[in-house]
Amino acid sequence: MPSILADVFCILDIETSCLEEKSKRDQFMQLVLACLYLVSDTILKERLDPDTLESLGLIKQSQQFNQKSVKIKTKLFYKQQKFNLLREENEGYAKLIAELGQDLSGNITSDLILENIKSLIGCFNLDPNRVLDIILEVYECRPEYDEFFVPLIESYMYMCEPQTLCHILGFKFKFYQEPNGETPVSLYRVAAVLLQHNLIDLEDLYVHLLPSDNTILEEHKREIGEAKQIVRKLTMVVLSSEKTEEKEKEKEKEEEKTEKPPDNQKLGLLEAMLKIGDWQHAQSIMDQMPPFYATSHKSIAVALCQLLHVMIEPLYRRVGVPKGAKGTPVPPLQNKRAPKQVENFEDLRKEVFNMLCYLGPHLSHDPILFAKVVRLGKAFMKEYQSDGNKQEDKEKLEVLFSCLLSITDQVLLPSLSLMDCNACMSEELWGMFRTFPYQYRYRLYGQWKNETYNSHPLLVKVKAQTIDRAKYIMKRLTKENVKPSGRQIGKLSHSNPTILFDYILSQIQKYDNLITPVVDSLKYLTSLNYDVLAYCIIEALANPEKERMKLDDTTISSWLQSLASFCGAVFRKYPIELAGLLQYVANQLKAGKSFDLLILKEVVQKMAGIEITEEMTMEQLEAMTGGEQLKAEGGYFGQIRNTKKSSQRLKDALLDHDLALPLCLLMAQQRNGVIFQEGEEKHLKLVGKLYDQCHDTLVQFGGFLASNLSTEDYIKRVPSIDVLCNEFHTPHDAAFFLSRPMYAHHISSKYDELKKAEKGNKQQQKVHKYITSCELVMAPVHDAVISLHLPKVWDDISPQFYATFWSLTMYDLAVPHTSYEREVTKLRVQMKAIDDNQEMPPNKKKKEKERCTALQDKLLEEEKKQSEHVQRVLQRLKLEKDNWLLAKSTKNETITKFLQLCIFPRCIFSAIDAVYCARFVELVHQQKTPNFSTLLCYDRVFSDIIYTVASCTENEASRYGRFLCCMLDTVTRWHSDRTIYEKECGNYPGFLTILRATGFDSGNKADQLDYENFRHVVHKWHYKLTKASVHCLETGEYTHIRNILIVLTKILPWYPKVVNLGQALERRVHKICQEEKEKRPDLYALAMGYSGQLKSRKHCMVPENDFHHKDQSTRNAAPTTLQNGPSGAGLPPSLTINAAKLEESTAEDTDKLKEKSQGAVKVINKAANTTPKVTTSNGNSASNSSKVIKEKEDKEKCGKEKEKEKKEKMPAATPEAKMLGKDGKDKPKEERTNKEDKARDTKEKTPKSDKEKEKTKREEKSSKDEKSKIIVTNAESKSTIEKEREKEPSRERDVTKDMKTKENIRGGGEKTPVAGSLKSPVPRSETSDTEREQKRRKVDTHCSPSHSSTVKKE
Repeated sequence: MPSILADVFCILDIETSCLEEKSKRDQFMQLVLACLYLVSDTILKERLDPDTLESLGLIKQSQQFNQKSVKIKTKLFYKQQKFNLLREENEGYAKLIAELGQDLSGNITSDLILENIKSLIGCFNLDPNRVLDIILEVYECRPEYDEFFVPLIESYMYMCEPQTLCHILGFKFKFYQEPNGETPVSLYRVAAVLLQHNLIDLEDLYVHLLPSDNTILEEHKREIGEAKQIVRKLTMVVLSSEKTEEKEKEKEKEEEKTEKPPDNQKLGLLEAMLKIGDWQHAQSIMDQMPPFYATSHKSIAVALCQLLHVMIEPLYRRVGVPKGAKGTPVPPLQNKRAPKQVENFEDLRKEVFNMLCYLGPHLSHDPILFAKVVRLGKAFMKEYQSDGNKQEDKEKLEVLFSCLLSITDQVLLPSLSLMDCNACMSEELWGMFRTFPYQYRYRLYGQWKNETYNSHPLLVKVKAQTIDRAKYIMKRLTKENVKPSGRQIGKLSHSNPTILFDYILSQIQKYDNLITPVVDSLKYLTSLNYDVLAYCIIEALANPEKERMKLDDTTISSWLQSLASFCGAVFRKYPIELAGLLQYVANQLKAGKSFDLLILKEVVQKMAGIEITEEMTMEQLEAMTGGEQLKAEGGYFGQIRNTKKSSQRLKDALLDHDLALPLCLLMAQQRNGVIFQEGEEKHLKLVGKLYDQCHDTLVQFGGFLASNLSTEDYIKRVPSIDVLCNEFHTPHDAAFFLSRPMYAHHISSKYDELKKAEKGNKQQQKVHKYITSCELVMAPVHDAVISLHLPKVWDDISPQFYATFWSLTMYDLAVPHTSYEREVTKLRVQMKAIDDNQEMPPNKKKKEKERCTALQDKLLEEEKKQSEHVQRVLQRLKLEKDNWLLAKSTKNETITKFLQLCIFPRCIFSAIDAVYCARFVELVHQQKTPNFSTLLCYDRVFSDIIYTVASCTENEASRYGRFLCCMLDTVTRWHSDRTIYEKECGNYPGFLTILRATGFDSGNKADQLDYENFRHVVHKWHYKLTKASVHCLETGEYTHIRNILIVLTKILPWYPKVVNLGQALERRVHKICQEEKEKRPDLYALAMGYSGQLKSRKHCMVPENDFHHKDQSTRNAAPTTLQNGPSGAGLPPSLTINAAKLEESTAEDTDKLKEKSQGAVKVINKAANTTPKVTTSNGNSASNSSKVIKEKEDKEKCGKEKEKEKKEKMPAATPEAKMLGKDGKDKPKEERTNKEDKARDTKEKTPKSDKEKEKTKREEKSSKDEKSKIIVTNAESKSTIEKEREKEPSRERDVTKDMKTKENIRGGGEKTPVAGSLKSPVPRSETSDTEREQKRRKVDTHCSPSHSSTVKKE
């Protein structure tokens, strides 16, 4: 308000002074005087004219006022206020500089100099601000006198305003902010020292520095963009013409960049702070910049590294210096305000770890500091893992350990990536890493590979360059240039192993031919790199984006197979830790995934030399039944060399991490779980492969443990059999497989103890001691196995027999003398070749001969040792055999349980077990074991193999084929020579044809099966095998066809032996070849392979008459009986067993089957009505009614599953009916009805040639009324069959009905239940009974209530 009034008065003053009327002028004057109390006179003096002011009395004289005003304005605007330096005071400044520049080493103090400066200022009227500026200038030139200048400046500042010093420094920095200006280092240092002593504030000085924070941020973003651009360019496919243009542009850009940018004063100040040890202010500056922006400049990184050197020096000297090393001591900073040096590990966490985090990947600038930090980490881990720490200390150490892991992740590994090929640093780092558990290491590698490279532009560039270089190397890698390429890979891997290995593994997954050269080229890697490689392999295996199956969903993907193969090779050749890989496989099994077992399989195979293959020859299998030396020499495809170290590493990894037993149990459980967990939506072929892979790996892995673990380790880890089965739910076959070596170890150790305790060299004493040791070891096992099955099982077989069967191996049963001889002969040939070799140096010749001689001695010693062992085992079995088979129900049921619980599970477990099962059956026979019917056992094995074959996987089919091959081998040997048969079977209880009640001693020779009838039985078995094979081949089911072809290939040495059976098979297989050529190539390949081998063996086949004689005298001399057991398998034509009850249970199913094949059966019955016998299509002469009964018996095995299997069973019945119908073709009446319909079947399905048919028919007609007929159990079956022949063909259903209920009275009014009958090879007349037949019909007075016996009166 006063100001506004003054302005109004000013305007009025000007206007009234121009008016002529004085009155208005006077009025204006009065108004102003009246308002003086409102407006101060000072304001009026500013606004009004001097004359007016004089009139108002505010000033004395206007003229004086004007003069004074001019003087003030002149002084204010024109007069120089500063001192005139060029004239009056230059002497003062000269004296000031002389004062500050004098020698300060004496007793001169800052206080004394300050007093002199004050005097100079006062005397020469010096400007205090200018004096301060000169002090700073001198300080810059004399930086070593901190202790003098800092107190001086601090004292001087009391005479100045607080902001003066900061402004002076700001003007100094401003002076150098020109485009090409360069701020001197001395200025940065002075500013840093003043900041450290708090003489200025960082915030005040920071605003004077360039560039601005926004500019720094933009620069950082630009660097990231450029790094990404480089990555994009390296991944792009650029044509050659475009490449030249790109290079020119890049050159232009580089030239532009060469122009020197203005100094970054903030970084200069930061560097100075770090050099003097002002970490607090340095940290504040770095916090205002993007992460790692400051340390990305080498000078900053080096300064920070130097500060760290100083800080860790005392602790490093105490715990970090390696033995024998001296090192260069680092002097401490001469700055009392610098951070305190660390004396213990706890101090590291306070400052050092924080500094390292700010340093980040740029620790790469100082490899020595890198090594020091790593060595401190190593020393800390040693203390961390020691047991003598208190609870409080342990908690602190845990925190420190966590910090160390963070430093490793954020600093050490990224720094290694930026180092240029420093293998020493890699090894140093491994020294610390090896103390970490693999879980921590792998976590660090994962962070390093997947996250670290994206955290900084430099790392982004390095990653791109590494991939580019890796591509260059891999494109040129071949077997020929492995060494130079390996060196390049080694150099690249020292710094960036994760990126390199990731790319190499991706190439291996695509091209499996790279595996060998890559493995060979990895010899130049460091220990750390090998560990990273293991992690990269596991990560590649666990990649969720990769499909583990091929597109057809029937086979495992090739990438997984390639990785598995690479795993095995690389882990065997190089010392890579296995724990992570093994744990990964275990975790996958826990999750119910079995694909990755392929990895374990390859690793064990390569590292331990244990092969699992179904392609082993019989010679190799035989060698595998010997000792360890024989196995190594003759049991594998390639000789096992140099696996001692690698297998030891594998064993140590399993034991150290307690993975041996868990892996076994998981595999055993997963094997049965594959079908349910992985088989729902997958192809049956793939499920079978996974099952086989799981099983094979279990066998392989168990074999490795058995051969490599010490007795103590094995026994300590494998629990008892009942615990394995009941608590861990391990399948019985796998449980015994794991426990078997334990029993052998136990028995062996007990035997050795007894030998030492009582010294006796007699063989009998040794055997007694061995048997005693067996009883001691196996008694708990006998008790343990009782819980594995229902009590009913032990009514027929004893726990002792069950445990004995499962605990023995082929090594215990037989000595492979042939294999030992073969290997010894090879060595002798080798020695002879060495002697004959004139070029070999004498020393080498001597060594080789010594090696061969030593090996030969080992083999002979091993053979002797095994022979003694086998003799002891056989003696033990001889003593045990009487208690093996109890047969409280029936001997038939005993055989069923023996096959079901012992033979079948084990014969498909492994190839050696298949041979073992066949050999064990023969051994039980040779031991004359009570209640064991060898005939029944073999008959049940051969009679109906369809179900077993259909339920096998591919490898199980191969093993089952081996089992059948060994069984056929034994049978063929007996079949080939009467002398052998009489010697090995003649008086043996296993070949009794009348199975009497338990405990009845039949010494009747007539009860034994004679040689010729045995040959008929063998022919029937061959026919059964043919029938089953044809059925499987005609089902069209993939599994049936594949498995039967595998089985047929395995049994080819002993089957087929009869020409017409071979022809039948050949036609079916030829048909498969034609049908499957385009549809299923794998079946076509199998069929073609078998067909070729079958044709090559035609010369070994014989006509049926040569295989078993069919003349009258032979038949009359050997009338025998035949019947099926409860399982539905056909029994030998000479085996007498009643099965009326079983026939009742299956008669209804038989009727249903016959209704479906009614037309064919009618033809059979018509033929039966017309003639008493016909020749079947396989060359057997049989009654048609017997044939129908035989068909029924073939189906008995399925029992209750009949309805489910009806569709599958029809093809089995139909071909046989057709074959039977064909035999009746030459009878005019019977064949006319269906002649046209059966013409095609005759050509395709009849296994007998026309000439052979005619010959057979002529023989049949000439002896039709004379040949004997084989009946079941007693003569009642014979009567049944003859009565059936008299019935009309339309009443075929009455056949089985009569067999169920009808009782026939014959010769003396005897009354017996009717027993089932198999097809008899030759019809037999009633008048040809001999004394032997009559003896066989005698009453068996010791009938067991649990099974029907033949009752006969004479």
